[in-house]
Amino acid sequence: MKPRIILNAAMTLDGKIATKTGNSEISGKEDLLRVHRLRTECDAIMVGINTVLADDPRLTVHKISADPAENPVRVVVDSQARTPLKARVLSGDAPTIIAVSEKAPPARLEKLSQHAKIMVCGDERVDLECLMDNLMSLGIDSLMLEGGSTLNYSMLSHGLVDEVRVCLAPMIVGGSQAKTLVDGAGMDYMSQAVKLKLIKSYPLGEDLILEYKVIT
Repeated sequence: MKPRIILNAAMTLDGKIATKTGNSEISGKEDLLRVHRLRTECDAIMVGINTVLADDPRLTVHKISADPAENPVRVVVDSQARTPLKARVLSGDAPTIIAVSEKAPPARLEKLSQHAKIMVCGDERVDLECLMDNLMSLGIDSLMLEGGSTLNYSMLSHGLVDEVRVCLAPMIVGGSQAKTLVDGAGMDYMSQAVKLKLIKSYPLGEDLILEYKVIT
């Protein structure tokens, strides 16, 4: 068993979710409101440690009026427990789970445990299937995946994503070192690609929202 998982992201027309310098200001104001409304509909938001280190996100509902109790649980996939103690995901605004591997340094875990729930899944890297089972056991039935690109690939390649929702912004940035929606090892053949079915599309401000169902 696993939660219903929605991969949500904003990307440029050439598939970038950030520039080569890491700047990720892509969404228009209308899309930011959409994202925060979606957050209120999910039990948890999950990101990878690289997103925490690069963007220091809050992962709360703060762009729309909402009861603080509507903040979803924040989940960080962080195999080696590298989450900075001053990271905003460790604020008291919402509960936080740090998913680590058995190789995570005990001293780091002790410090992080003062700010978040530690969940050990996997030997050297976080076992995503194990993590999903554990989240489900905590009553987390729906999860919003906000990346980054490496975690997106891992979740998709393990068949754990149910929906993909993308804000397509009318801009092109290029850059071979710029992060795309999905990086990671990648597929060898097109026949191995994760197949999607478009279920909804609509303009939002200057952007285009695309909603897909993952075909299993």
